[in-house]
Amino acid sequence: MKTAQINDDKIVIKEIENIKLDGRKGAIVKVLGCGLCGSDIVKFRHKISPNGTVLGHEIVGIIEDVDSETQFSKGDKIVSSHHIPCFNCTYCEHGNYSMCEHFKKSNIMPGGFSEKIYLSEEHLKNVAYKVPDNITDEEISFYEPLGCCIRAIKRCNLKEGDKVLVVGLGSIGLIMAEGLKAFGYKVFGCDLIEKRIQLASSKGIESFNSLDIETFNKIIRSKTNNYGVDAVFMTSGADKAIDVALKTVKHGGKILVFSSTPLNNGYANNEIYYKELTVLGSYSPSPDDLKDSFDLITSKKVNVEDLTTIYPLSNIQMAFDDTVLNKIFKAYIKISQV
Repeated sequence: MKTAQINDDKIVIKEIENIKLDGRKGAIVKVLGCGLCGSDIVKFRHKISPNGTVLGHEIVGIIEDVDSETQFSKGDKIVSSHHIPCFNCTYCEHGNYSMCEHFKKSNIMPGGFSEKIYLSEEHLKNVAYKVPDNITDEEISFYEPLGCCIRAIKRCNLKEGDKVLVVGLGSIGLIMAEGLKAFGYKVFGCDLIEKRIQLASSKGIESFNSLDIETFNKIIRSKTNNYGVDAVFMTSGADKAIDVALKTVKHGGKILVFSSTPLNNGYANNEIYYKELTVLGSYSPSPDDLKDSFDLITSKKVNVEDLTTIYPLSNIQMAFDDTVLNKIFKAYIKISQV
């Protein structure tokens, strides 16, 4: 079967032996397609993952073979996440599921950019769902990334009607904003790329260019009775975005960190102290967050249409390149036909 593997500075297509159940509980899934995550880009560009790694985890597929105590059957179209917590360790007991060692070690095999994958029984029981007919493969591929956003939104513990700012309007920023709207918050957005600002605005997210931070801050203040926003969601990986957050958040507000930055700069101690700010991080979703994500997408309460550009598996390198160059919002790698 075909897989897309890291090979130094390229993603190359390589044949490997067909994957089979071989007596294991779980399912063999024919992958219809897989979204390209920002973490895939980071692992590839910064050589975090070794040669031979098959990246990808935002999968949609058809069950080809199954041995499971769940209700899944051969022929079911499903979506699944890739990590599962143990539910028993100190991290899980405190709700920090993505810090769980089992969570970090569990995965789909060999990776989403493959014609077939193995899903364990744990996956089927905790993070997999049948895909309804009213949703496209491209839409439901946002199941896991939206789950990450849901996790972040819940961690902020805001009040309905609170005003929030999403800094960075790439695909993650846009679905973060959609999730925030679904939770009943008033959402503003900002970016430096005009087409992103326009797309967000067309989806009902009042958005602005934040290149001139002072001017942008005045705009935000004018829309928040001069207080600033109740929370800032940092989906931008730019170091300068930190300045935007500190300028626009109100005293006593929250900054949710949802991305890494190149220089790994921090938030000024005295800003946090004197303004009584809460700065918190959010990484990956729990099964409950994923269930909420699935419900929001399938009920159409979150709009993920018109965000994806489809690439065949043979052109996966172009998908990586176009994403890095900001030519597209989100790449979806089409791998197999139904």
